[in-house]
Amino acid sequence: MLKKLLGATGLAAVMALSTSAFAADELNFGIISTESSSNLQTIWEPWLDAMEAETGLDVTAFYASDYAGVIEAMRFDKVQVAWFGNKSAMEAVDRSSGEVFAQTVDVEGNPGYWSLIIVHKDSEFQTLEDILTCDKSIDFGIGDPNSTSGFLVPTTYIFAANNITPTDCFSTVRNASHEANAMAVATGQVHAAANNTENMRRLQVTAPDAYADIRVIWQSPLIPSDPLVWREDLDADIKAKVYTFVMTYGRNGSAEEVAAAREVMAALGWAPFRPSSDAQLFPIRQLALNKEILRIQGDENYTDEEKQEQIVALQEQSDAIGELMASIPNM
Repeated sequence: MLKKLLGATGLAAVMALSTSAFAADELNFGIISTESSSNLQTIWEPWLDAMEAETGLDVTAFYASDYAGVIEAMRFDKVQVAWFGNKSAMEAVDRSSGEVFAQTVDVEGNPGYWSLIIVHKDSEFQTLEDILTCDKSIDFGIGDPNSTSGFLVPTTYIFAANNITPTDCFSTVRNASHEANAMAVATGQVHAAANNTENMRRLQVTAPDAYADIRVIWQSPLIPSDPLVWREDLDADIKAKVYTFVMTYGRNGSAEEVAAAREVMAALGWAPFRPSSDAQLFPIRQLALNKEILRIQGDENYTDEEKQEQIVALQEQSDAIGELMASIPNM
């Protein structure tokens, strides 16, 4: 039976795990907190049970109440494989010896997903500009600081691009999971919030009444689909077992087995995975650099000369990433 660890956060999540060395056949799989742990368990258990059966590994699911809990757990080798968004995967690669090896594929065939700003269906706000009056009259829900669609994308494309600091603009700004922010909008606890198309599709299943009370007023440019990440130093034999399972699940087997696996994947919102690498994070790295450039441009604490010096350095980094992207086919 698949084991669970629930309710921890940050370093507490790491310390909650046994500090003893893992056996050769054990694997902890981290799952970021896009919605409640109970909902995540429901959709992840069948897939992780299948991984355990196919690989012969003793697979334990690791849930934390924020993204940092999974990133830190991987950093201290308490999680060896994890599902991340692109921003949190970038943090795991940079800080936690992570390496991207697979990418999700949207069950509906979309090439990625989109960040959204949502309001109640009966809200007076009709456009993005309507909530950017910055008169401190609006309560806003934003995502986890390590979320791509809930934090990095809206802060770059909306706030940094308009030289707006959310805490100076809104009455309150609360960080929460996608699910929590959607429910807060639906129940009138906040006037507007960040979310994404994947979570809205999940909400249509888990809370259809709340979904019906939500309206989208802004959609971002396309965001690359989510990655799976493992520790670079994970045992090669375990890597091989995990990779084979991930790439064959929903593809290999009898017609009945494939259909059953596809049903499990569909509950997660995905079709079978495809191979990937750290290169899929290049657009997100450029986005993060652009966000910093916009922040510096609007920061009155810097002189024009200081701004120019920092912006040139950041632009050089972005250009270098662009050159790498241009050298990779199909990027």
